[in-house]
Amino acid sequence: MKTKNLCLTAVLAAVCSLATAQNEWYKNVKLGGYVISEYKYATQEDLTPKDNFSIRLVRLAIDGKINNDFNYRVQAQLNGTPGSTSGPRIVDAFVEWQKFGYAKIKVGQFKRAFSFENPMHPIDQGFISYAQAISKLAGFSDRVGEQASNGRDIGIQLQGDLLKAADGHNWLHYQVGIYNGQGTNSNDVNNSKDLIGGLWIVPTEGLRIGAFGWNGSYARKGTVDGQSKVVSVNRNRYAISGEYKKDDWTLRSEYIHSQGAAFSSSSASDISIKGNGDKADGWYAALIAPIEKNVCHVKARYDVYRDRADWSSSKNQYELGVDYIFLKKVKAQVNYVWVNDRTEAQGKQNYHMIDCQVSVRF
Repeated sequence: MKTKNLCLTAVLAAVCSLATAQNEWYKNVKLGGYVISEYKYATQEDLTPKDNFSIRLVRLAIDGKINNDFNYRVQAQLNGTPGSTSGPRIVDAFVEWQKFGYAKIKVGQFKRAFSFENPMHPIDQGFISYAQAISKLAGFSDRVGEQASNGRDIGIQLQGDLLKAADGHNWLHYQVGIYNGQGTNSNDVNNSKDLIGGLWIVPTEGLRIGAFGWNGSYARKGTVDGQSKVVSVNRNRYAISGEYKKDDWTLRSEYIHSQGAAFSSSSASDISIKGNGDKADGWYAALIAPIEKNVCHVKARYDVYRDRADWSSSKNQYELGVDYIFLKKVKAQVNYVWVNDRTEAQGKQNYHMIDCQVSVRF
């Protein structure tokens, strides 16, 4: 009987230990996401419809830790057109070894190490959308013709913080990654990898000044004269970035320059090259000022993108807006944009947009 009791006690102890371990595991897993709904009106000539209700983004994410050394994330986008590259899809899928703050290693699909604004949360970014230079030159709706990739790619990245100051902040941050160069959920095509890196200094709490570089290419496989052929376009880019963010004030500006051709269309089977030169650039300056700290803000942004790095190919946007945050989880914002698009014909270059968004985090 004593032996049986010992066995039973051991079994119960093992079960309790397993249950405790399971509970600890669940404590380190967080399920979250957000929804952004949008109404947009534009006076742009020949635009149909001129106003539209839409779901801008619906995302669901699982974040977790393993033994405090590893962090992982799986994030899916649920809205979009089913069966298309912009439809429901995996956005993030990575694990990062975080044992040492000066050398963290991330593997999987995640944001490219390029620019300050690219890695920002869409709600925290603050305006109608990411700046044009970020969208066109950081892999959102990239000028080369890559599928919508939300600034992400598949690869491996090393990043870290160095030189801790007396007030606790780090003076220096670096990040460097090697990627396929094909965007999200895509294998390599041309056996050439993208090298992207950034370095910034933080001279005082809230202020950072950085520079980024990108050397790589984007490739497609098509048929020419009955033979399969791989065609690549270069992506040689750099960015200069600055941001001050403190006491609910934000001032951010970036300039991005790109050298490399682009495919004529977004079709993955089209390997023809655009005849519009191989240079592009863009910049923006954004200010967000609190009316009531962490509750209500006014904002302004000057946003320029030039698809041939000249003024005749420029699209200039002047944006004003206001937002209100309810209970830290619900945000409503209204933005007005005056657009001067010099790629359009005379008489169609100037128009107005009004954009209203309501976002919910959970």
